[in-house]
Amino acid sequence: MIYLDNSATTKPFKEVIDSFTKVASSYYGNPSSLHQMGGQAEKLLSQAHSQIAKLLGVKTNEIVFTSGGTEGNNLAIKGIAMEHRKRGKHIITTEVEHDSVRNSFKQLEELGFDVTYIPVDAEGRVNSLDVEQAIRFDTILVSVIHINNEVGTIQPIREIGRLLKDYPKIYFHVDHVQGVGKLPLNFYECGIDLCTISGHKFHGLKGTGALFIRDGIKISSLLSGGGQETERRSGTENVAGMVAMAKALRMTLDLREQKFAQLTEILGTIKSGLKQLPDVCIHSPEENSAPHILNFSIKGIKSEVFVHALEEKGIYVSTTSACSSKRNAPSKTLLAMGVPVEQAERAIRISLSYENTMQEAEILIQAVSESVKRLREVMN
Repeated sequence: MIYLDNSATTKPFKEVIDSFTKVASSYYGNPSSLHQMGGQAEKLLSQAHSQIAKLLGVKTNEIVFTSGGTEGNNLAIKGIAMEHRKRGKHIITTEVEHDSVRNSFKQLEELGFDVTYIPVDAEGRVNSLDVEQAIRFDTILVSVIHINNEVGTIQPIREIGRLLKDYPKIYFHVDHVQGVGKLPLNFYECGIDLCTISGHKFHGLKGTGALFIRDGIKISSLLSGGGQETERRSGTENVAGMVAMAKALRMTLDLREQKFAQLTEILGTIKSGLKQLPDVCIHSPEENSAPHILNFSIKGIKSEVFVHALEEKGIYVSTTSACSSKRNAPSKTLLAMGVPVEQAERAIRISLSYENTMQEAEILIQAVSESVKRLREVMN
């Protein structure tokens, strides 16, 4: 089996599962409880906060634990919008955001907020000057994804952050879900105020995540309750999951140091192999693109048909993002890039992890070639 759908989710490390099992079995007290078991759980939770903050290069009190990327994006966007709505109701994002961001903005529009959607070029990239030109006197938030989850385009986060320093009343949120563990991102140097990560994207467990909220920033909470996570995210904390996420992040960052060059080489080999096949169109940019995501389409072959053809050979890839794949609709990102509808409907996404090998890349290229040939014969 060759798993190439790591942007949808990754296989948890064995050590991560072991950590979760140990904490869940032996330290299952509620961290809000006053007794010894509660105190033990609270200590482990505090350590997880500190460890993740240190790995991300931020302060411990700037990390809020969440259930993943979707909650983190919702909390950041709606939390800022609702907290600062008296100052302004204009917010800015791009046309190529993840659905958790896109739909958060759509909901805010229904509540009376005015949203500007910044267009992208043929590579799926926004121009920082377009962001600046969209700013108004009542703008309170800009939200931009770091690495696009469908095609891998890297957005100019540093440039946008620098220009926003001239607008200190505007908050800057970054969806770093696909970037963490792959591309370094200095939150402070890039002027980021809020940043989202998700544990299951870097070999942690589903249902774990974190939101960076720069010290001093106030947001409205989405979940009312006991005031956990310094009253920013109520609910009994998933102690075992967060301890496991801290371990997963540390292990992933260690692997980045060891295997980043290998990862880019593997993706380059796949890209070169696909380019040699007839009727294959690569949609991911040649430059300033993620080292682990490749998006392409094959003329005349539906994406879902091709996904299942590769599955028969034990190879797992995807169409668009996992959140959108079952809708059987063309990729919004590709359409925003100007890709024709017939190509956008046939998009395939390959996404790697540090565990993939060059041998798997070679097997994939051969399998794609054979599958295209077989499907062409069936169609004819």
